[in-house]
Amino acid sequence: MSNVYRSKTMDQVSESDIGTEVKLAGWVENIRDHGGVSFVDLRDMYGVVQVVFRNTDLFKGIRKEQCLSVEGVITERDEETYNPKIATGTIELEVHKVDILGKVYRDLPFEITTSKDIREDVRLKYRYLDLRNQKVKENILFRSKVIRFLRNKMEDMGFTEIQTPILCASSPEGARDYIVPSRVHKGKFYALPQAPQQYKQLLMTAGFDKYYQIAPCFRDEDARADRSPGEFYQLDFEMSFATQEDVFKVGEEVLAETFKTFAPEGCAVTEAPFPVISYKQAMLEFGTDKPDLRNPLRIIDVTEFFQRCTFKPFHKKTVRAIRVHGDLSKGFHEKLLKFAQEMGMSGLGYLEVLEDLSYKGPIDKFIPEKMKKELAEIAGLSAGDTIFFIAAAEKLACKYAGQIRDELGRRMNLLEENAYRFCYINDFPMYEVNEETKEIGFTHNPFSMPQGGLEALKTKDPLDILAYQYDIVCNGVELSSGAVRNHDIEIMVKAFEIAGYDEETLKEKFGALYNAFQFGAPPHAGMAPGVDRMIMLLRNEENIREVIAFPMNSNAQDLMCSAPNEVTEKQLREAHIKVRD
Repeated sequence: MSNVYRSKTMDQVSESDIGTEVKLAGWVENIRDHGGVSFVDLRDMYGVVQVVFRNTDLFKGIRKEQCLSVEGVITERDEETYNPKIATGTIELEVHKVDILGKVYRDLPFEITTSKDIREDVRLKYRYLDLRNQKVKENILFRSKVIRFLRNKMEDMGFTEIQTPILCASSPEGARDYIVPSRVHKGKFYALPQAPQQYKQLLMTAGFDKYYQIAPCFRDEDARADRSPGEFYQLDFEMSFATQEDVFKVGEEVLAETFKTFAPEGCAVTEAPFPVISYKQAMLEFGTDKPDLRNPLRIIDVTEFFQRCTFKPFHKKTVRAIRVHGDLSKGFHEKLLKFAQEMGMSGLGYLEVLEDLSYKGPIDKFIPEKMKKELAEIAGLSAGDTIFFIAAAEKLACKYAGQIRDELGRRMNLLEENAYRFCYINDFPMYEVNEETKEIGFTHNPFSMPQGGLEALKTKDPLDILAYQYDIVCNGVELSSGAVRNHDIEIMVKAFEIAGYDEETLKEKFGALYNAFQFGAPPHAGMAPGVDRMIMLLRNEENIREVIAFPMNSNAQDLMCSAPNEVTEKQLREAHIKVRD
């Protein structure tokens, strides 16, 4: 390439250019002034080249992070000054012309090379400077490569990319909508899509066989380490004439190939087919529907056993147990007990298995001698094991056991290293009881097909009905949710009726699907792996904001552009909005 500012980018300069005239452009990363001769490390998106200033007049006014265009001759460095840390470490540019393209008028808020160590609020306020940091920039460039790979893979598998609307109707289900007032239609609002759910189902009804897009989604949710507030992106896809297993195969192929291609060197990736674990099994064995399979520990149910023991604190409670092997110190037990109490547990019972297979521990005396062998058989105990017990109401026992399992895995360094372990979680309950209203509502996606169809809806207890819903989980992070969709209008009406929506409400809130399903809708299914979370895992970042170019902070604020901000009274009037105190 050649233009008025540069003839080459930094990665294009090499020893083959020694003795030739080159023009480079970039930012001043570092300055070393040695009096008669000065050195500048000039950086662009592609690399760094050392620039030598022997003419002090040319060096005047040079500051860090100025944007320069420099022209000179490429020369070989003295061997003792080679820099093996950069690709151009054996050469330098001896400058004879400098143009300052972008001046620096203020002191930098932080050093670019160490910006990742700066407070997040400062980084996000000056994100355009933070993005000059090589590691930060590499995350964004990496993201671009992954998205390109995903697009190519979906195209190769016969999927068609179609963009769905950003302005849509508000939905009464799911997370809170971001609403957008209509200027033309007084008192009415659009919503930003939480997902392209209805539109992709309508595409299937329209006869498109396989659809996908890198879809922006908007949810007014609180931030977490693995969730960005406001907006996120997902690889959204849907297939006509497809079963749950068909979707599983596509998900496995796409994710396995993506992670094998982009995972750090030496990392293992689960081979297809991925393990399929029912929701019920996951909650029992892992205490969560997002299990980290790198952790070998499993939870077992010992509720029935302890109803026959004399230990009253465990009576009429759900009791879970976790077996570990290792010599655990008194300090270990004390720290684990403190962890348990901090999350709300009253205590944490345990037994140690001695060499003669007898037990030692706080609750040993409450287990009848004749039942001790039975416990060993139930839990698979052997000498050197310790078994921990968690007792509470069923939901809490499940949650506590999952957290103790995770903590034991961390404290005992049991997690498999350098691995991405995938699984599917399926057979989610279709309905649940709302803890506040005590009414029955949808557990997850209201558009899912109930297992057993219309007959199950008519004859079963709603809380016993399972849905064709599934998640993909990797290393304890939910990457995707999906479902076989409900495409039958009769089943749809009945499913929503159980959740408290009459047919008129269904027509009003989901009129497009309600009408479309009366014109020969095909069976269809799909899912939507989260792009941001995939990249966060692949880059081994603990915070999802590290892989987003311009993220909002944890309070859903754009500190750089001061969003959300106030608007004028004129804008409010045009949108027919009045702000109340």
